[in-house]
Amino acid sequence: MADNYLEKRYEEVFGKGRTKVKQVGHTVDELLKRNRSHRGYNKNYKVSRSELERIVAVNTKLPSACNQQLLRFRLVTHDSGSETVLNNIRLGAALPKLHLPTPGSEPEAFIVVCSTKPENKLIDIDLGIAAQSMLMKAVEIGLNGIIIGAFNKDKIEEGLQLPYPPIAIIAIGKGTDRIELKSIGADESHAYYRKDGVHYVPKVRLEELIV
Repeated sequence: MADNYLEKRYEEVFGKGRTKVKQVGHTVDELLKRNRSHRGYNKNYKVSRSELERIVAVNTKLPSACNQQLLRFRLVTHDSGSETVLNNIRLGAALPKLHLPTPGSEPEAFIVVCSTKPENKLIDIDLGIAAQSMLMKAVEIGLNGIIIGAFNKDKIEEGLQLPYPPIAIIAIGKGTDRIELKSIGADESHAYYRKDGVHYVPKVRLEELIV
């Protein structure tokens, strides 16, 4: 094979002056595929505060609308308030008959996201960026999670003695669910479902997302 053949071929495909970048570690696509919403967790694995700190630390590098950086985070582990959170959240709203999480698979570590100012559109944008980034970090270090929006805000705020109102909760742990993505058309049902022990999550195919 001629010298520099691969480099020259790469330039032909991607443009002159472009060089192939060596992949290091996980790709974004890999992390996104592994970042699924788990509703069941291995109770034998106790998430540590230091692991939660590593996850929250991504927020020191994230963009923020108008760079306001108004989000604050309470770290909750199995021995620091998890019962308060568990008693005031709801998981698997689309599968009410399953009563998720099933007994013995409840999450025991949480990141409670608060806002120092009343929630608005810009804060919600920051919340989406922060939540997704933290979950991808969790996956990177071998954990899983789920964003929880169905919770009793007043009881969480009072029970954890939070200085600011909570706007979202992220459960963290070693997920036990078997989860698969299912490609669908935009007009098909988007509801997730379970069959033969597998949790299926419909996702609209690419060609129908582009307008």
